[in-house]
Amino acid sequence: MTTQIDIINFPGAPNLPIFVAQDKGLFEKAGVTVNLTTTPSSAFQAENLANGKFQIAGTAFDNVVAYREGQGAVKLPETPDLIAFMGATQVELAFITSPDIATYADLKGKSLALDALSTGFAFVLYDMLEKNGLTKADYSMVPVGATPQRWESVKAGEHVGTLTIEPFTSIARNQGFKVLDTSSNLFADYQGGSFAASRAWAQQNPESVKGFIKGYLDGLAWTLDAANREEATKILLERMPEIKPPVAGAVMNSLLSPKSGLTPKAAMLMKGVDTVLALRSKYGTGGTLSEPAKYIDLTWYNQVV
Repeated sequence: MTTQIDIINFPGAPNLPIFVAQDKGLFEKAGVTVNLTTTPSSAFQAENLANGKFQIAGTAFDNVVAYREGQGAVKLPETPDLIAFMGATQVELAFITSPDIATYADLKGKSLALDALSTGFAFVLYDMLEKNGLTKADYSMVPVGATPQRWESVKAGEHVGTLTIEPFTSIARNQGFKVLDTSSNLFADYQGGSFAASRAWAQQNPESVKGFIKGYLDGLAWTLDAANREEATKILLERMPEIKPPVAGAVMNSLLSPKSGLTPKAAMLMKGVDTVLALRSKYGTGGTLSEPAKYIDLTWYNQVV
């Protein structure tokens, strides 16, 4: 008998291990059935994770911290007891801009698209801009939603730039848009994606959590095996038709690199966690954050691995 788990993730190539695990029955082998929904925004994801519509979220680690600290993009009735129970990606965030934006100075007076203004990867973009001489008075930020919506808004000329992950970075570059900067230029380590759940739900459903972890890790190991690259690419193209064959190689190169994509064994990168907490301490509203254990519980992960 398998247990159904409804998960909500951001759209993007980092979902490939889940696609693989679904296609190859690896979740069922671990005792769970996983239904994947992609979210239009971090606010939608947080609301529906908190109300129990979804049990697990694939989300930026900063989102876990933000909602635990009451700094989320949407105010929830109660502060959720979210914890990250497994890592996912280091993830390279690319700052893509319109073809006419050649330097940071060209951004003055322009608008940029974010998912939300104070969660997720927003602080990475703030740091890029500040380190290149811009102040918040020099530009405007507009909350648009998840990466596909942000990319479409830049492509349509509504905004001149945004942060993207794969495959949208390669799609944008292939269409003549510029990559003005990347997060890997700023930080050696950055905990990008993670898997999160309510601590109470995880404690009440340990076998479901462990089943998800086992299935995901099996899908990840298969995905990272060089012998499977051709088939993995085929699965990605089938599940994400917006990726066209000319950019598939670049997407896979980034995804398979631990410096810009999937983290081997889905480990939490503690130096990367420190980077996230430092950025939220600098740009958030709650002061200094320095206790990773408040946001991470690897109990079930450690039992599996």
